[in-house]
Amino acid sequence: MEGTNPVNKKLAAALSGGAVLVLALSGCGGSEDNKELDAWAKKVCDLVPAQNKKITAAYDAITKAAEDTESTPAELQKADSQAFQDLSDGYKARATVIQDAGAPPGAEDGAKKLQDAVKQLTVLSGAYADMKAQVDKLDTKDQAKFATGLKDVSAEMQKVETQRQTALNALKELESGDTKQALADQSGCKQSPTSPAASAPATDS
Repeated sequence: MEGTNPVNKKLAAALSGGAVLVLALSGCGGSEDNKELDAWAKKVCDLVPAQNKKITAAYDAITKAAEDTESTPAELQKADSQAFQDLSDGYKARATVIQDAGAPPGAEDGAKKLQDAVKQLTVLSGAYADMKAQVDKLDTKDQAKFATGLKDVSAEMQKVETQRQTALNALKELESGDTKQALADQSGCKQSPTSPAASAPATDS
Protein backbone atom coordinates (compact mmCIF):
# COMPACT_ATOMS: atom_id res chain seq x y z
CA MET A 1 0.00 0.00 0.00
CA GLU A 2 3.02 2.29 -0.11
CA GLY A 3 2.09 5.48 -1.90
CA THR A 4 -1.61 4.95 -1.29
CA ASN A 5 -2.18 5.45 2.44
CA PRO A 6 -0.32 8.80 2.61
CA VAL A 7 -2.55 10.11 -0.16
CA ASN A 8 -5.69 8.84 1.52
CA LYS A 9 -4.57 10.51 4.75
CA LYS A 10 -4.37 13.78 2.84
CA LEU A 11 -7.95 13.14 1.75
CA ALA A 12 -8.95 12.65 5.39
CA ALA A 13 -7.12 15.83 6.35
CA ALA A 14 -9.02 17.73 3.69
CA LEU A 15 -12.24 16.45 5.21
CA SER A 16 -11.26 17.10 8.81
CA GLY A 17 -12.32 20.72 8.50
CA GLY A 18 -15.71 19.66 7.14
CA ALA A 19 -17.62 20.20 10.35
CA VAL A 20 -21.30 19.43 10.35
CA LEU A 21 -23.46 22.27 9.14
CA VAL A 22 -25.82 22.92 12.02
CA LEU A 23 -28.25 25.77 11.64
CA ALA A 24 -27.73 27.02 15.17
CA LEU A 25 -24.88 25.82 17.31
CA SER A 26 -24.57 28.38 20.08
CA GLY A 27 -26.91 28.79 23.01
CA CYS A 28 -27.72 32.45 22.61
CA GLY A 29 -30.40 34.28 24.56
CA GLY A 30 -34.03 33.43 24.06
CA SER A 31 -35.94 34.93 21.17
CA GLU A 32 -38.62 37.54 21.56
CA ASP A 33 -42.19 36.28 21.76
CA ASN A 34 -42.70 35.18 18.18
CA LYS A 35 -44.70 31.97 18.08
CA GLU A 36 -44.62 31.74 14.28
CA LEU A 37 -40.83 31.98 14.21
CA ASP A 38 -40.51 29.51 17.08
CA ALA A 39 -42.75 27.06 15.20
CA TRP A 40 -40.58 27.47 12.09
CA ALA A 41 -37.43 26.84 14.13
CA LYS A 42 -38.92 23.70 15.68
CA LYS A 43 -39.84 22.35 12.25
CA VAL A 44 -36.25 22.77 11.10
CA CYS A 45 -34.47 21.66 14.26
CA ASP A 46 -36.50 18.52 14.92
CA LEU A 47 -34.74 16.85 11.98
CA VAL A 48 -31.23 18.20 12.56
CA PRO A 49 -29.93 15.45 14.90
CA ALA A 50 -30.62 12.64 12.42
CA GLN A 51 -29.02 14.59 9.57
CA ASN A 52 -25.97 15.48 11.64
CA LYS A 53 -25.53 11.88 12.75
CA LYS A 54 -25.35 10.72 9.15
CA ILE A 55 -22.99 13.50 8.08
CA THR A 56 -20.69 13.06 11.08
CA ALA A 57 -20.57 9.29 10.59
CA ALA A 58 -19.54 9.82 6.97
CA TYR A 59 -16.63 12.08 7.92
CA ASP A 60 -15.58 9.58 10.60
CA ALA A 61 -15.71 6.71 8.11
CA ILE A 62 -13.35 8.48 5.69
CA THR A 63 -10.91 9.32 8.48
CA LYS A 64 -10.99 5.76 9.82
CA ALA A 65 -10.38 4.30 6.38
CA ALA A 66 -7.45 6.65 5.83
CA GLU A 67 -5.85 5.70 9.14
CA ASP A 68 -6.20 1.96 8.56
CA THR A 69 -2.81 0.99 7.18
CA GLU A 70 -4.06 -2.51 6.48
CA SER A 71 -6.83 -1.36 4.13
CA THR A 72 -6.68 -2.64 0.57
CA PRO A 73 -7.45 -0.31 -2.35
CA ALA A 74 -10.85 -2.00 -2.75
CA GLU A 75 -11.65 -1.45 0.94
CA LEU A 76 -10.61 2.20 0.77
CA GLN A 77 -12.71 2.69 -2.33
CA LYS A 78 -15.77 1.12 -0.74
CA ALA A 79 -15.47 3.15 2.48
CA ASP A 80 -14.88 6.46 0.73
CA SER A 81 -17.61 5.84 -1.84
CA GLN A 82 -20.22 5.13 0.83
CA ALA A 83 -19.11 8.13 2.89
CA PHE A 84 -19.40 10.51 -0.05
CA GLN A 85 -22.85 9.11 -0.81
CA ASP A 86 -23.91 9.69 2.79
CA LEU A 87 -22.56 13.24 2.73
CA SER A 88 -24.44 13.93 -0.47
CA ASP A 89 -27.65 12.53 1.01
CA GLY A 90 -27.15 14.37 4.29
CA TYR A 91 -26.74 17.81 2.77
CA LYS A 92 -29.55 17.18 0.30
CA ALA A 93 -31.81 16.34 3.24
CA ARG A 94 -30.76 19.56 4.97
CA ALA A 95 -31.68 21.55 1.87
CA THR A 96 -35.05 19.79 1.65
CA VAL A 97 -35.89 20.51 5.28
CA ILE A 98 -35.15 24.20 4.89
CA GLN A 99 -37.06 24.38 1.62
CA ASP A 100 -40.09 22.67 3.14
CA ALA A 101 -40.02 24.93 6.20
CA GLY A 102 -40.12 28.04 4.03
CA ALA A 103 -38.70 31.46 4.84
CA PRO A 104 -38.38 32.27 8.56
CA PRO A 105 -41.38 34.45 9.53
CA GLY A 106 -40.53 38.10 9.90
CA ALA A 107 -36.91 37.74 8.80
CA GLU A 108 -35.52 40.51 6.61
CA ASP A 109 -34.97 39.17 3.08
CA GLY A 110 -35.96 35.78 4.49
CA ALA A 111 -37.13 34.33 1.18
CA LYS A 112 -33.93 35.34 -0.61
CA LYS A 113 -31.72 33.99 2.18
CA LEU A 114 -33.70 30.77 2.22
CA GLN A 115 -33.33 30.16 -1.49
CA ASP A 116 -29.63 30.96 -1.37
CA ALA A 117 -29.07 28.46 1.46
CA VAL A 118 -31.09 25.79 -0.35
CA LYS A 119 -29.17 26.42 -3.56
CA GLN A 120 -25.75 26.22 -1.93
CA LEU A 121 -26.61 23.08 0.05
CA THR A 122 -27.94 21.46 -3.12
CA VAL A 123 -24.74 22.32 -4.97
CA LEU A 124 -22.71 20.90 -2.09
CA SER A 125 -24.74 17.70 -2.19
CA GLY A 126 -24.04 17.42 -5.90
CA ALA A 127 -20.34 17.99 -5.32
CA TYR A 128 -20.18 15.06 -2.92
CA ALA A 129 -22.11 12.92 -5.42
CA ASP A 130 -19.46 13.78 -8.00
CA MET A 131 -16.76 12.79 -5.49
CA LYS A 132 -18.45 9.40 -5.08
CA ALA A 133 -18.50 8.92 -8.84
CA GLN A 134 -14.81 9.82 -9.02
CA VAL A 135 -13.91 7.34 -6.28
CA ASP A 136 -16.00 4.60 -7.90
CA LYS A 137 -13.93 4.91 -11.08
CA LEU A 138 -10.59 4.34 -9.33
CA ASP A 139 -8.62 1.31 -10.52
CA THR A 140 -8.21 -0.82 -7.40
CA LYS A 141 -6.30 -3.53 -9.23
CA ASP A 142 -3.40 -1.28 -10.21
CA GLN A 143 -1.53 0.09 -7.19
CA ALA A 144 0.09 3.00 -9.00
CA LYS A 145 -3.07 4.05 -10.80
CA PHE A 146 -5.06 3.86 -7.57
CA ALA A 147 -2.58 6.09 -5.73
CA THR A 148 -2.66 8.58 -8.59
CA GLY A 149 -6.43 8.51 -8.59
CA LEU A 150 -6.53 9.24 -4.86
CA LYS A 151 -4.32 12.27 -5.45
CA ASP A 152 -6.90 13.56 -7.91
CA VAL A 153 -9.67 12.93 -5.39
CA SER A 154 -7.74 14.82 -2.73
CA ALA A 155 -7.24 17.75 -5.10
CA GLU A 156 -10.93 17.80 -5.92
CA MET A 157 -11.74 17.86 -2.21
CA GLN A 158 -10.15 21.29 -1.98
CA LYS A 159 -12.78 22.59 -4.40
CA VAL A 160 -15.54 20.90 -2.41
CA GLU A 161 -14.25 22.53 0.77
CA THR A 162 -14.66 25.93 -0.90
CA GLN A 163 -18.25 25.04 -1.73
CA ARG A 164 -18.80 23.86 1.84
CA GLN A 165 -17.68 27.25 3.11
CA THR A 166 -20.05 28.96 0.69
CA ALA A 167 -22.94 26.86 1.99
CA LEU A 168 -21.88 27.60 5.56
CA ASN A 169 -21.94 31.33 4.88
CA ALA A 170 -25.39 31.06 3.30
CA LEU A 171 -26.66 29.31 6.43
CA LYS A 172 -25.14 32.02 8.61
CA GLU A 173 -27.10 34.61 6.66
CA LEU A 174 -30.32 32.61 7.01
CA GLU A 175 -29.91 32.21 10.76
CA SER A 176 -29.05 35.80 11.60
CA GLY A 177 -30.95 38.06 13.98
CA ASP A 178 -34.11 36.78 15.66
CA THR A 179 -33.98 33.64 13.53
CA LYS A 180 -30.67 32.68 15.11
CA GLN A 181 -32.09 33.10 18.59
CA ALA A 182 -35.22 31.11 17.79
CA LEU A 183 -33.13 28.25 16.43
CA ALA A 184 -30.82 28.33 19.45
CA ASP A 185 -33.81 27.73 21.71
CA GLN A 186 -34.54 24.42 20.00
CA SER A 187 -32.82 21.37 21.51
CA GLY A 188 -32.25 19.78 18.11
CA CYS A 189 -30.12 22.72 16.96
CA LYS A 190 -28.01 22.98 20.08
CA GLN A 191 -24.49 21.70 19.70
CA SER A 192 -23.22 18.89 21.85
CA PRO A 193 -19.83 19.60 23.44
CA THR A 194 -18.60 16.32 21.98
CA SER A 195 -19.71 17.13 18.45
CA PRO A 196 -16.98 17.22 15.75
CA ALA A 197 -18.57 20.51 14.73
CA ALA A 198 -17.26 22.08 17.92
CA SER A 199 -14.02 23.01 16.20
CA ALA A 200 -15.82 24.98 13.53
CA PRO A 201 -19.09 26.45 14.80
CA ALA A 202 -21.53 27.84 12.29
CA THR A 203 -22.40 30.76 14.53
CA ASP A 204 -20.93 32.83 17.29
CA SER A 205 -22.76 33.29 20.55
